[in-house]
Amino acid sequence: MTAAAAPASAHAPAFSARTILALVIVGVVSFSALAVLATFAPELRGAADPGAHALSASAVGFRGATIMLQSEGTPVVVSRAEQHGGASVGPLMVLTPTFVSDLKPFAGRVPLLIVMPKWVVTPQPLHPGFVQKYGAALNTAYATTVLAPFATSTEIQTRPKGFSRPVLRGTGERFAPGTYLPLGPIDSFQTLSGAEWQPMLVDEQGHAVLARAKAHQNVYVLTDPDLLNNQGIANIDNARAGLAVLEALRADSGIVFDVTLNGFSRGHGVGQLMLEPPFLAATLCGVAAALLLGLHALARFGPTLTRGRAIALGKGALVDNSAGLVRMARREAELAPAYAALTKSLVARFVGGPRSGIGGARDNDAWLAELARRAGAADPAELTAQADRAATRDDLLAVGRNLYHWRLEITREGR
Repeated sequence: MTAAAAPASAHAPAFSARTILALVIVGVVSFSALAVLATFAPELRGAADPGAHALSASAVGFRGATIMLQSEGTPVVVSRAEQHGGASVGPLMVLTPTFVSDLKPFAGRVPLLIVMPKWVVTPQPLHPGFVQKYGAALNTAYATTVLAPFATSTEIQTRPKGFSRPVLRGTGERFAPGTYLPLGPIDSFQTLSGAEWQPMLVDEQGHAVLARAKAHQNVYVLTDPDLLNNQGIANIDNARAGLAVLEALRADSGIVFDVTLNGFSRGHGVGQLMLEPPFLAATLCGVAAALLLGLHALARFGPTLTRGRAIALGKGALVDNSAGLVRMARREAELAPAYAALTKSLVARFVGGPRSGIGGARDNDAWLAELARRAGAADPAELTAQADRAATRDDLLAVGRNLYHWRLEITREGR
């Protein structure tokens, strides 16, 4: 019994149909997920990057500021849309440029708050999301280059390395002269000065911490990022001062944090276009149609058929070929008299009457006529005449139908 079962198991398939179907479904779903993730990869980047931008949770990032504003009920948007120049008015946009950023595309966008860069940092490989700080690097040359679209010259002052506790006072520009904002400890406090800048908040030394461009209304500069970044607002005094600056500049609108200057712009590929409204509906319809076509193909096609001979053998092939030649020549109607003679011969043979071949003598016609009269059937002479008059394929079908019914009436085969 074991020996008999061995040959059957030797030819068993390696995988069942259910396993193969499961592998195909897993492969299709995995590939689809990979394609979607690859399409939206630019949208998903940024949270793990420890740079100085609104998506970063590192010490120099500004994610904490967005959370603080949202907890206060302020509408906050982190924008990945690139600016293409031109004048536009909207909510307060906060820029967090690097030392080499180009702000020309934002020159016509108002209101605008530029948070100047300050720290030189590198990521910590052993602690993702953390940075190693090397010191403050912004100077007059960098500041003049970054702010070139708004002022021809900008001077930067940095206090000696170490922590200080500055005090900010208003100058009457958005902040009343009696405004008093004490700050927590800030390392290497950074301020600004220049003939093309109008101070709005100054420290105890009279240097501007928040300034407005005289040639560009509604363009503001916050000189020290520690008033808004994560390490700065960890101190409640710095958080209050940063929040006061944003509340004074935004008026009743929301706040938009731009991250395109930090390399996190939105993609515009064909794949993303297909996976976003309004074209998402068309994409889903196409996927559904492809799945239905696949299911239809599985249900339609059965086992593979073996190929037969190009030229068949035997009587059946001879009959098929002869019928094909008659059909091609359109001479089907000429077969009607022969079919009538064959039917009469079959009836005579069935009832035991005199026999005659196809097209032979008509000595049995009288006998068949008498038999038909007794059975209440049509006279065979009428059927023969109808067969002789057949001229088309439809006439042949009518003759064949009548002869068949006449035969059943005579022989009683249908009873």
